[in-house]
Amino acid sequence: MRAARAKRSALCCKNWTPEQRGQALCRLYGRLCSLFAALREILVWRRLNTLPALDKERASCFCFRKVAKFTRLGIFELSKGQRMNDISAGPLVSALPFPTLVIGSDQKVIHANAAAAELLGGQVVNQNFVFLLRQPGLIAAIEDAAATLEKRVGKFATTAGRSEVRFDVHIAPADGNLVLTFEDTSEAKDLASFRRDFVANVSHELRTPLASVVGFIETLRGAARDDAAARDRFLDIMEREASRMAVLVDDLLSLSRVEESERKRPTTEVDIAMLANSALKQLDPLITAAKATVTFEDQGQGVKVLADEGQMRQVIGNLVENAMRYGAPAGNITVGIYGPAYERRLRQEAIRLSVRDEGEGIAAHHLPRLAERFYRVDSHRSREVGGTGLGLAIVKHIVHRHRGHLLIESIEGKGSTFTVILPVSDVKPALS
Repeated sequence: MRAARAKRSALCCKNWTPEQRGQALCRLYGRLCSLFAALREILVWRRLNTLPALDKERASCFCFRKVAKFTRLGIFELSKGQRMNDISAGPLVSALPFPTLVIGSDQKVIHANAAAAELLGGQVVNQNFVFLLRQPGLIAAIEDAAATLEKRVGKFATTAGRSEVRFDVHIAPADGNLVLTFEDTSEAKDLASFRRDFVANVSHELRTPLASVVGFIETLRGAARDDAAARDRFLDIMEREASRMAVLVDDLLSLSRVEESERKRPTTEVDIAMLANSALKQLDPLITAAKATVTFEDQGQGVKVLADEGQMRQVIGNLVENAMRYGAPAGNITVGIYGPAYERRLRQEAIRLSVRDEGEGIAAHHLPRLAERFYRVDSHRSREVGGTGLGLAIVKHIVHRHRGHLLIESIEGKGSTFTVILPVSDVKPALS
């Protein structure tokens, strides 16, 4: 019987096409890989006596899980004798713009593109996916996808500098392998968090003056109804709080308008020195009321920039008002135009507009966040002097619209310098 069966199998093999022979070899290769993977895990388990107790428990659970899934359940068994072609899969994975891994039947990475290598660091190919990824939730999702042969989504987190980068990892079976694609969701989650914070901040900023106004109205209707002195004092406070709310609403509307036009680059040529000089003249009443001294330095050589005149006036106004509010009382403020010169940040010729005060200065850890909405170094002082926490955010967005850069420098005890770097116009000024 066995001889007859072997003879029939030999005759069948002779009649096989090259494609059928290849499929049979692939099936055999897949089964051998599963067997070797199980044997390897058993050998690892047998070495557990050299591990600490906690690691031993984790490793033994891991090995039993792997042996059960990779052998009896046939996790990475080849389907219908097909297997992802190593030659065609490599260039395909490499061409993808997002991090992508292909895990083979031996639990090792058989393909990884440059984005995945950069994300995971070092050598990725031929590494066991468990020791490469090292995140239990994601490993469990991979094992589940392999066991059920259904798509799964896991989570992967890493750090880039001081910030956390989060990925949704899409796991899909493909021709006996598992394909992992990493989708960066950090920006979407940060945006959602930003929206929540923005609504909370706006609500907080409006709630405080509204509560004051409502409280004084109730007082005027009650005990202070016939008290003329108290009525006048309360009305002054109510007017101040109402003005504060009006300024906040105006800043919010201004910020919204700036964001709407941020992608539209200005097309009008403007002499930035003449514009700055004109803006300072408009600010004369505020400068006089603050008893500040403003010095204007023009070293711009008549260079023009492509700018929105109204928005640039707002930039100068916001920076000078900040210098008067948070700088030294009745102090000196220097507004200067410098350049043009090559700027590495913009990779082209640019001009600098700077506003420098001689105040207390700002601690270094505050500088990266100064242009965030509602961020204040001293919240109590900011509200006392009428700040909304939106002035520098408006400046930042206007500068971005002009394809420029906002640079903030400060030395505690000596003062701060806010510099707007703007690319110069291609049209050179006429010679006098």
